[in-house]
Amino acid sequence: MAIIGCLFATSALAQGVEERLSRLETSVSAAQSAGDNAWMLMSAALVLLMTGPGLALFYGGLVRKKNVLATMMQSFSLMAVITVLWALYGYSIAFSEGTPFFGGTSYLFLRGVGMEPNADYAATIPQQTFMVFQLMFAIITPALITGAFAERMKFSAMLIFMVLWATFVYFPLAHMVWGKGGFLNAALGGRVPALDFAGGTVVHISSGFSALVCAIILGRRLGYPKVPMLPHNMVLTFIGACLLWVGWFGFNAGSALSSNGLAANAFVVTHFAAASAALGWMFAEWIRHGKPTVLGALSGAVAGLVGITPASGFVTPMAALIIGVVASVGCFLMVTEVKKRFGYDDSLDVFGVHGTGGTIGALLTGVFATKAINPIFKDSAGNPLPVGLVDGNAAQVLNQLIGVIVSIALAIVGSFIILKVLDSTIGLRVSEDDEVTGLDLTQHGEEGYNLDLELTPTRAIERNAMSTSTAASAAPAHE
Repeated sequence: MAIIGCLFATSALAQGVEERLSRLETSVSAAQSAGDNAWMLMSAALVLLMTGPGLALFYGGLVRKKNVLATMMQSFSLMAVITVLWALYGYSIAFSEGTPFFGGTSYLFLRGVGMEPNADYAATIPQQTFMVFQLMFAIITPALITGAFAERMKFSAMLIFMVLWATFVYFPLAHMVWGKGGFLNAALGGRVPALDFAGGTVVHISSGFSALVCAIILGRRLGYPKVPMLPHNMVLTFIGACLLWVGWFGFNAGSALSSNGLAANAFVVTHFAAASAALGWMFAEWIRHGKPTVLGALSGAVAGLVGITPASGFVTPMAALIIGVVASVGCFLMVTEVKKRFGYDDSLDVFGVHGTGGTIGALLTGVFATKAINPIFKDSAGNPLPVGLVDGNAAQVLNQLIGVIVSIALAIVGSFIILKVLDSTIGLRVSEDDEVTGLDLTQHGEEGYNLDLELTPTRAIERNAMSTSTAASAAPAHE
């Protein structure tokens, strides 16, 4: 009887231990999910910060003061427009299963996108969190393009162009690179395993080359390049660039989709690349032109951030320093030499920085990606395989080149067709009179600054009254 009693006690103890272990595992899982969700919501907010106020201030300071509000309004309006498109059908095209080039309809109107995770994309956060994080990328990408046609495109034409561009260029490309079964998806059954951790192809190459098409089709601004068109407020641009740098941590580190070591690496390499790139552009400019400008340093930092974007989840910090320098010097040459030679008016150098930097970064990802950071490729037994050229996988450079070519082709062809259709129907460009007056007044009926106005009538009357009073007090008493 004593033995039987001991057996029952042991069995009860074992069951109690199993129950406690089960509860502990549940608690740990819940804590991980909570931590990951908090980080991803913060990352989504950081990426939105990149568009407004980051990009709005950065671009707004670079244009002439008669166009500052119109330029900033383009970024702000896209925060609203793209959000609505994403909710209606954009997320479904990008992330539901369909063909290798276009997603399906299972997530139309966000049907089924709730608080349960989608294990294919992010197993520890609600799909709704994943959805809103990806939305912020969809917002900033078309906003980047607006810098190419700054100061000369009608607001109405811009809105329609961006709706069509997002629908036929961005959403399908996002599916190809990040969607399950997408043609270029390296992790979820893609035919060409191109690596793009946070948007080198999807965001920067697509926006940069589309920007080039916009600049060419709309033509040069009146007076360009003979008339100086200097930034009207470098302080705004400085603040905007710093906000972009900070927001980029959410852009890249958030793309780990979890608060883990991969996110930490992406955070570190993002910062390192921006720093080396800022110095690279600054010293290149110093050597070439004799002075390091503030705009040059800011542009270099952005170029480095662009270059590290596709590589941030695959490379070491030392590789990030190299990528930053190469990207910044390459963008510097594109902006100062190539643009001048061909004469196109890419107003705020979207192609020169984003198109060029994104291409350099995507190709160098194939060189420096390593399994020590992200063992994305594995054999049938689950053992890590070489990732990039430094690991011994030279073929990855070819995969990256294919990804770049597909992105460029879609961006150029899609943008060209959309722009030509709009130009032949509603027209793209403001009139010459409107361009001379400025888009702030002609497109929105407002001005960014009232500093040049004379005294208002009320103030003028007050000043005249004070002058009369002073003259009277100074007159002889008997008069």
